[in-house]
Amino acid sequence: MHRPGGRGHEQLMEEMTLRSSAFTDHTLMPSDYSHDSGDLSPPLEWSPAPEEVVELALVCEDPDAPVGTFAHWLVAGIDPVTTGLDAGEPPTGAVLGRNDFGAEGYGGPKPPVGDDPHRYFFRLYGLSEPSGLRDGFTAEDLRDAVEDKVVASGTLVGTYAR
Repeated sequence: MHRPGGRGHEQLMEEMTLRSSAFTDHTLMPSDYSHDSGDLSPPLEWSPAPEEVVELALVCEDPDAPVGTFAHWLVAGIDPVTTGLDAGEPPTGAVLGRNDFGAEGYGGPKPPVGDDPHRYFFRLYGLSEPSGLRDGFTAEDLRDAVEDKVVASGTLVGTYAR
C-alpha cells in the first residue's frame, strides 16, 4: 500500500517520524513480534500529527511475500492526538482491518523458512478527512478510503527471517 493518492498527485506530504523501541529502521525485528510467537504487535511511537489531520491509519505489509504484498496489520480511526502504542496494545477507539491471515488485528511476520529476510513496512498515514472504514476492512478498502486524504506519513521498516 505504498503512498496512497496515486501517481501524478501533486499533494504536499508532511513527514511524520515513526519508530519502535524494539528495533530500528531496516533492522531485524525480535521474534517476540512474529506470528510464531503469538502475534504481539511491536511498540510504536510517532511524532505528533499536523493540525489538519483528523484521523490516523496504520499499516504493516510485507512486499517480499511469495504471494505478493501481504497485509499483516490494518488499523484506521486512530485518534490524531495519539503518538504511539505499547507492545500488544490496540489503539483505543480504532477500527481493525482483516489481515491476510484472515484475522482482525496484528499478524506478525512468518516468512517461509530459509527465505532471505523479508521487509515489513509499517506506514502511518495522517488523513485530512475521516476514512469511514469499519472493522474487518481489507488493504484494498483502506487504499480506496484514504485516496486523496493523506496529508502526512511516516514509515518504519523492520526485517525478519526464520
